[in-house]
Amino acid sequence: MINKFELARKAKEHGLQSSTIEKDYVLGWILIGIQNHPQTRDSWVFKGGTCLKKCFFNKYRFSEDLDFTLLDAQQMKEEALQPILKQIAQWIYEQSGIEIPENLISLDPHRSLSIQGKLSYRGPLKQPVPYPSIKLDLTANEQVVLQPEKRRVFHEYSDCPIETPQILSYSYEEIFAEKLRALAERARPRDLYDVVHLYQERHRLTDIEKLLESLQGKCAFKKMGMPNLLMIEQHPQKSEFSSEWKNMLHHQVKDLRPFEYFWEHLPDIFSWIYHSKNNL
Repeated sequence: MINKFELARKAKEHGLQSSTIEKDYVLGWILIGIQNHPQTRDSWVFKGGTCLKKCFFNKYRFSEDLDFTLLDAQQMKEEALQPILKQIAQWIYEQSGIEIPENLISLDPHRSLSIQGKLSYRGPLKQPVPYPSIKLDLTANEQVVLQPEKRRVFHEYSDCPIETPQILSYSYEEIFAEKLRALAERARPRDLYDVVHLYQERHRLTDIEKLLESLQGKCAFKKMGMPNLLMIEQHPQKSEFSSEWKNMLHHQVKDLRPFEYFWEHLPDIFSWIYHSKNNL
């Protein structure tokens, strides 16, 4: 396990709280543990904002939870998940010294084929009880349209394993599509932040047609229309974009641009998407 001095140095470098850096450090080890476990390495597909930070953009907003789509729905039972998570926690402790107490691994069936978990941990800061925790969102109620891919986990700490860890994750096209769908469906600041950055890095797309294929498949699965600008402008939670912008993101980003900067990109993003769609 790294020491407090390395943690403090990283916190100063990123202009964030040491607790935020500690969480990123622990997130990295949990990902390494998941890719090491034989029952999760080929069936848990990493996605969401933390996937962007840990697998695509090393210099990105820090995130606080782990989202996975499970390819094996049989694992979506507490009696199946508890032993797996306990084994992963034990392995992480043996490899890094990070404590994830077995009695503080909680699982809560959230809705059909979805489970929310919480992993409490004791890392380099040695924070007292109640320990900080990481939220774990698991679902088998999600359509994976494109082939998942193995991607390197960014874990730029001194105790990173010599062999670069890789984890099964959504492709760039699929994670972009998922973020567009989420933006239209729930209108949260972090989704707007992510969509704009994904658009600005669109040169990473291997095939715009795959993005559209994934977006159409995900929207059809959720029984919703294809996202468009009007849908977001008329969303009942639109006001929360600006009111919650700093509250939800300032602790994850050193120099957070104002909400308006991101909002003003949306017309260009949807124009690009639908221009591409019409040209196929």
